[in-house]
Amino acid sequence: MSEAGGGRGFGSSVPQRAPWSLVAATAAFCLVSATSVWTAGASPMSREEKQKLGNQVLEMFDHAYGNYMEHAYPADELMPLTCRGRVRGQEPSRGDVDDALGKFSLTLIDSLDTLVVLNKTKEFEDAVRKVLRDVNLDNDVVVSVFETNIRVLGGLLGGHSLAIMLKEKGEYMQWYSDELLQMAKQLGYKLLPAFNTTSGLPYPRINLKFGIRKPEARTGTETDTCTACAGTLILEFAALSRFTGATIFEEYARKALDFLWEKRQRSSNLVGVTINIHTGDWVRKDSGVGAGIDSYYEYLLKAYVLLGDDSFLERFNTHYDAIMRYISQPPLLLDVHIHKPMLNARTWMDALLAFFPGLQVLKGDIRPAIETHEMLYQVIKKHNFLPEAFTTDFRVHWAQHPLRPEFAESTYFLYKATGDPYYLEVGKTLIENLNKYARVPCGFAAMKDVRTGSHEDRMDSFFLAEMFKYLYLLFADKEDVIFDIEDYIFTTEAHLLPLWLSTTNQRLSKKNTTSEYTELDDSNFDWTCPNTQILFPNDPLYAQSIREPLKNVVDKSCPRGIIRVREESFRSGAKPPLRARDFMATNPEHLEILKKMGVSLIHLKDGRVQLVQHAIQAASPIDAEDGLRFMQEMIELSSQQQKEQQLPPRAVQIVSHPFFGRVVLTAGPAQFGLDLSKHKETRGFVASSKPYNGCSELTNPEAVMGKIALIQRGQCMFAEKARNIQNAGAIGGIVIDDNEGSSSDTAPLFQMAGDGKDTDDITIPMLFLFSKEGSIILDAIREYEEVEVLLSDKAKDRAAILKGKMIPSYIINSNPEMENEEQPSSENDSQNQSAEQIASSSQEVDLVDQESPEESSLNSHPESLSPADTDNAASISPSEQNSNPTENHETTSLDGECTDLDNQLQEQSETEEDSNPNVSWGKKVQPIDSILADWNEDIEAFEMMEKDEL
Repeated sequence: MSEAGGGRGFGSSVPQRAPWSLVAATAAFCLVSATSVWTAGASPMSREEKQKLGNQVLEMFDHAYGNYMEHAYPADELMPLTCRGRVRGQEPSRGDVDDALGKFSLTLIDSLDTLVVLNKTKEFEDAVRKVLRDVNLDNDVVVSVFETNIRVLGGLLGGHSLAIMLKEKGEYMQWYSDELLQMAKQLGYKLLPAFNTTSGLPYPRINLKFGIRKPEARTGTETDTCTACAGTLILEFAALSRFTGATIFEEYARKALDFLWEKRQRSSNLVGVTINIHTGDWVRKDSGVGAGIDSYYEYLLKAYVLLGDDSFLERFNTHYDAIMRYISQPPLLLDVHIHKPMLNARTWMDALLAFFPGLQVLKGDIRPAIETHEMLYQVIKKHNFLPEAFTTDFRVHWAQHPLRPEFAESTYFLYKATGDPYYLEVGKTLIENLNKYARVPCGFAAMKDVRTGSHEDRMDSFFLAEMFKYLYLLFADKEDVIFDIEDYIFTTEAHLLPLWLSTTNQRLSKKNTTSEYTELDDSNFDWTCPNTQILFPNDPLYAQSIREPLKNVVDKSCPRGIIRVREESFRSGAKPPLRARDFMATNPEHLEILKKMGVSLIHLKDGRVQLVQHAIQAASPIDAEDGLRFMQEMIELSSQQQKEQQLPPRAVQIVSHPFFGRVVLTAGPAQFGLDLSKHKETRGFVASSKPYNGCSELTNPEAVMGKIALIQRGQCMFAEKARNIQNAGAIGGIVIDDNEGSSSDTAPLFQMAGDGKDTDDITIPMLFLFSKEGSIILDAIREYEEVEVLLSDKAKDRAAILKGKMIPSYIINSNPEMENEEQPSSENDSQNQSAEQIASSSQEVDLVDQESPEESSLNSHPESLSPADTDNAASISPSEQNSNPTENHETTSLDGECTDLDNQLQEQSETEEDSNPNVSWGKKVQPIDSILADWNEDIEAFEMMEKDEL
């Protein structure tokens, strides 16, 4: 899924029509013969071990789904750290991420067909009844058209597809009379007003109750949408038309795809990330296979598979040829400019591109799929999860991980295509990491920072819709699934649509004869099925031979060697454009080049140098684009300078009963005191200091002696607080924010600065917690006087924390199947991670059209935080913080020695009012004793499962 969401997912089979090219047939017809090639040279996983892992997946799903139903339903999503539901308007706004929430029990609808795939037919029948009874689609709430289509419309259609299948089998759903389909049709009509544009591209958002443009709608003024947002509709809308006979849905989705195809850049055959829905102009002209574009390519190929329209395959092949020509730099997939495709647009990759190896399997191009998948797996082995973004030299760029399923998806399809047991071992690693690092008592929590292991109070619906589906199918044999999965195709949200739709109500399924297609190299598409000799040479070690050179690619990467500036684009002896790393403000030739690119250099009074780009002042469009690239590189360069000055976040892990290391809190570091990245972690019980602000000599030194002192922010310098608690005998300190309600989820983290004096006398570690995270410790103290915490650079393995203590193995391993295994981080890993930063200030700058009067500039002056009290702090940009993709004004300043940080605190968006009085959407806030009771039930369940040898 693009931008905010979950995954792509595609089926492993295709409609069985007349013979056609292997380009789309590989996963369907070639699996059996391919498997026989691979397994000859590999050590297969036993049937018993596969069943054991499949049972683990079932137990994990029960843990996630059961906690959602118990603690969150009918809310859209579960907040697994606080054990309550996330309700739009009742929690601090998270920006565009919240556009997926529509007060329609999102997680339940998204999980419907997962229940059937996992053989939970009784639970599926109960869930369908709840949807029909409780879900209201007429709420006064603004939602994403894209997310609502793939998650809710797709979920209803997937549920309907399997409901009629079960009804035909004669045991379950005998009462069902297409009720889910009627709900899907109702929702489809609610989304149609979004297509009321001159281009046919839909508005990105719509009000479920009031539609578009009405004053009550609070939407309809947007001008831009992402390519994937407009191009990921055809499967769901066409299926709705084929199921109901109402052709209008398929017509609207086809019109949007046709428009995107016509607007492709004709010389490169690439599309941009963001497009104007009224004019069709590209707003962001960079192109890749990750966020913003990904599922557009996926749906072109799958539309051919599901609908049988050759034009979709021709379009996909045209785009795929361009992707492999320009974007693919094995094993990397790097964004380029659509007008200048030989030039990289950025030096990092986002996690959403992990779906692409799976799409290449469906295409039949196995070798690059193996290469990219192996590179991604090496990144996961280093960080336990795939960071939201990482650089070409495999450093963390954006550190969070919302439990995305794209890598699991590609793993499943590579296994289906090759039969190589290696991919079963990869899936086993994913299961272990989820249980060891993401599992919490009330579900599975997203990772706030993969380097520290801290959690975010978030469990997206796509986690249940996709992750467990792909993992279960990876280990399942055909007889383990109650229906033939080959009869369905997966949508981008892994919802199942039956392939027989290709021959139903196909009035619109005809070849597009109006579009012109670029003549391609036929050798890329001349395979016919079966033909394993091309895809799978007669060598059982073929896949291993592809993976082997990539085993150490993460640890032995060279940043400048991987990013190639393609010199063939600089023909006729022309000089390559000026690179940011080579720029010198005192070089007259460089200043002249900047002027040609429309970049002005301004000397500020404080001695800094500011660069501002006016695209309209560039000598030519090409020079303007070179200027854009230069500004982007300058942002990357200044970001790296900030990384060298700033410290990464730290972790506070509660290790005492009943937490046992399961709760990890994101903490801000200090520029003084013990450096936790270079020394052993500090462990101890916590105690509140008196006075609580710690600004004078403590009156309760006996209480904090040998413990970690809790102190409140405010009224004096951080360093002064540290000295006072150190003098009282504390072994560490945790400063808790005095701004009630502040949270690392919504506010930038920052590092505590010194007081301008020599702070070498401070030898204890100091960390900072926002109010929400600090309250978790304070609440625990109120319930349990003895609360023990671990201060470290990143969360520690629970097996290491609890070593030597009489603790049941399920507490250490999070599930009864996993072995008790210590995995301490190496010193090198720790040092590498400590060099990272919570987020990069790298921005994508959009090339402004020449006639536009707007200007583009960039400012790399390190940000500073101006605290309300006298504490001095240095702001660290949050990993969620991203520039608006349509922002045209950026500034950068060159000053490597500047240490202040500009104020990055952002006002939280106003939350929407609850407008649906018919359903109770109140928060299910639980006291800690209730939560602990739930944990005890969890523990008892694990004990029972151990006895049953699940």
